[in-house]
Amino acid sequence: MNRRHSAAAAITLVCALAVLAAPVQAFAAPTPPAPEQPPGSGDAEDSGASGTSGKKSLEEVRAKIDALYRKAGAATDAYNLAEERSKKQSSEIVKLAQAIVEGQAKIADLRSRAGAQAREQYRNAGLPPGAQLMLSGDPQLFLDGISRAHQGQQAAKGVLGELNRAQQDLETYTQDASTNWTKLEASRVKQAKAKKKINEQIAAAKKLESQLEKKERARLLQLEQQAEYKSQTAWLSSGALKEINRGASASGKKAVAFATSQIGKPYKWGAVGPASFDCSGLTSQAWAAAGHPIPRTSQEQWRQLPHIAVKDMRPGDLVIYFGDATHVGMYIGDGAIVHAPRPGRNVTITGAGSMEILGVVRPDK
Repeated sequence: MNRRHSAAAAITLVCALAVLAAPVQAFAAPTPPAPEQPPGSGDAEDSGASGTSGKKSLEEVRAKIDALYRKAGAATDAYNLAEERSKKQSSEIVKLAQAIVEGQAKIADLRSRAGAQAREQYRNAGLPPGAQLMLSGDPQLFLDGISRAHQGQQAAKGVLGELNRAQQDLETYTQDASTNWTKLEASRVKQAKAKKKINEQIAAAKKLESQLEKKERARLLQLEQQAEYKSQTAWLSSGALKEINRGASASGKKAVAFATSQIGKPYKWGAVGPASFDCSGLTSQAWAAAGHPIPRTSQEQWRQLPHIAVKDMRPGDLVIYFGDATHVGMYIGDGAIVHAPRPGRNVTITGAGSMEILGVVRPDK
């Protein structure tokens, strides 16, 4: 037990130093929103812009900025999911279009063959092959031709049957293509709405920050780091982790290696590298590099991947944050994660417990 407490104390110290040295994270544990103020009393935005540097007003500003970036993160997840579906639907449409072209060519060939048979019958005075043989007066010719006539009849039926099936397939392909076009347009509308919301939330957050004076911005950064440190130390002290240095799987090691090699690259919503990433773009690409493709968004990662108890997580596992699963980081051991925080920040390492944990998933379970 002493050894475990010593290790936990060491991790706490390391995390504290890492948090204080790292860039501010947008997704720190949120402060409860301030109560509504009566008209004319001003709000956190006004107090920040007017130069008031009291802790309470800055805490309100921090909470608002944090909430704005979290909303932007939620909209980013919606955008990414719509984009992923659009790509899938576009791919399906391309395949269906190719099937339609091939179907049309097949129908044209079958119609040509059916037409050739009809023309052959016309050249024989409209008499079927069996009647022609009966009228030939040559018993041997009749006997020799019976089999060929039967084969010809079967071939004609086969051509007509194949033509009918090809026409039905073509109708199905066309209907499916139309359905996919409808879905594609719906996804594009969702993308446009999500993109607008993302830009609005980010612009509002940047405006709030820009209204602060230099000293206030420095103090705001300090408050955010302190909040993260407080959340992380409380999490470690709670015994949430059964073993902080659990070994990674072979695939997990590859995923961690990829993710940590991206440290310092900027966050960009909707990005999956190689120059920039959003949170789920980083984790999905890391596991793709490890040979295990996973869903693109944090919400789908939470929904589709196997869940693991927090106390049992190992390096490579994905830690999903907030009740709406709108943020994700990769556990790298020692109580820390690597993640892409939010706009204006770079891929970095922070405490796994510095944000509200929803749960943990393991891509290679």
